[in-house]
This record gives sequence, C-alpha cells and structure tokens, in this order.
Amino acid sequence: MLDRLLGRASLKERVAELEEEKRHLERQLDAEEERRAEAATERQRAEERGNRLEDRVAELEDRVERQGSADSAGTDRDAERLHGSRVGEILDRLESFETGREGVFTAYVPGEHDVPAAVREAFGDRTEAVAGAAPCLAVTDDAGLLSACLSVPVPPEPFAGWDDHVQFERGWFEPTGPHTVALVRSDLFALGEYDGRERTAFHGFDSELKSQHSKGGFSQSRFERLRDQQIASHVERCRAAIDEVDPETLYVVGEGSVIHELEERAAVTRTVDATGDPEDGLADAVRSLWTVRLVVP
Repeated sequence: MLDRLLGRASLKERVAELEEEKRHLERQLDAEEERRAEAATERQRAEERGNRLEDRVAELEDRVERQGSADSAGTDRDAERLHGSRVGEILDRLESFETGREGVFTAYVPGEHDVPAAVREAFGDRTEAVAGAAPCLAVTDDAGLLSACLSVPVPPEPFAGWDDHVQFERGWFEPTGPHTVALVRSDLFALGEYDGRERTAFHGFDSELKSQHSKGGFSQSRFERLRDQQIASHVERCRAAIDEVDPETLYVVGEGSVIHELEERAAVTRTVDATGDPEDGLADAVRSLWTVRLVVP
C-alpha cells in the first residue's frame, strides 16, 4: 500500500523490466561470442585446408615443370620448389641419412663464384651444377647415393666438411619457434608474429603514394621529390611499427628498394614479389620466404 502511495511500485516494476532486459542482452552477447569463436575456429580450419591444397597444387605444378624440362638438354637432373610439409619430408630424409665416419659431405655455398676447393673435390664434375644452384646447402656422400642442393631461407655462415650425418639445422629451412615477418613495400606494410607456422598476431596498413605525374602543375623533378618523401615517411612508419613490437627474431621481406632501410634490425632480408592487401600480401610473402628450391645435380 505504501509503495503504491509513494509511486514506488511502478519504479520497482520498471527496475524488474530493465533487469530482465539486461539478462536478455547478456544471453544474446554470450551467444554472439560463442558464434564468433566457432566462426574463428572454422576459419582457421579452412585456412589450414587451403594451405594444404596450395602445397599440393605447388607440388603437382613442380612435377609438370620437371616432366616438361626432362625433354630439354642441358638442364639439372631434377629440380623442385618445396613448400610447407614437403620441406619437412625432405629434411626428415636428410636427417635419417647416416653413414660411417666421414661418409657424407655437407657445405653451405654462399654464391656461384664462392665455391670452395672442398666442394669441388667432393662433387667433381657436378661442381658446375652446385655453383649454378648457389647460394645453397650442398650434400653428397662417398658412395654417390646422395646428391642434393637446397636453397636456404635463413642461411648459416659458410662451412664445408665430412661427417657421419648431413649437417644442418631445421630452422635454416622452416619456421621454428617465435619470430616475426615484416612485409615492406613502398606503399604497404604488414607484420605477422608467428610461433612456428602459426600466426599469433597481425598488424598492417597502406600508405598513399603518388603513382604518376600529372601533365600540368609541378615539374617531374618535384613530383619525384614528393614521391621520395612519401616513401621515406612510409618507411619511418614501418620502422616505428617494428620498434613497437620489438621482435627478437625479425625477417624483413618485400621490395628491394626499401627493405635495405630496415636490414639493421633483420636477421634476414629477402626480396619477394608479394601482391594484394596487407594480410594477403603477408601470406604470399611468408610462403615465398619459406620456399626451398631443391636441385639434384
């Protein structure tokens, strides 16, 4: 009675209505968050399936390329571009190859004109093919059963020697542990943080860049100066984004004209032809970075 007289009854009813509406909205929010989590999981599964299909397509393309080149004279006996799980398969085979003492020879050859005498002695008349595949990890054995040259995404210091096993580290050829990849173009930046092959974080942006000089207005030289200033400003923005992440292991890939500006921070810099928006471009760049070319001399 007193509540009705003081108008409290209607207020209490309104409070009850609002609390029920709040509970309804919370249930909606919980359902939406669950839906988003399921969607994210499904997207990750789809990306993994897509990556496996890309690897399979690349493998089949390489087979077609090798079959086509088999009819041509003067080519390598065999060549293949390795991606994803295929890299791991080849490394597993090399890792399992064991001989007696000093039965297998391994060398990192840094360039076509930097083939050491030990490599020439080990490969003999196949040395020219090794030089053509360089920079590469070159492997052979004393029985002539093993012969391979592999490009190395994260190259070691040059070395050469005989042992009872192939000398290499998996981290030279495939992503292992925490690392960061930065794609830098004159008009785009993308940065991915990874744990092995799994991307754990992403950041990217585009920068407006004058692409051509209009016929009227300022001169060509002024246009070029403005464009250079835009690129310099973009590179500084890229550097700031990298500094914010402060990665322990950084690989910088992209346009050769700009990535050299960031090489002081990078363990590896690599020119790659990665197109598309920041996220697609980064995926393309990472695939190129971890592609291994296998040549059988």
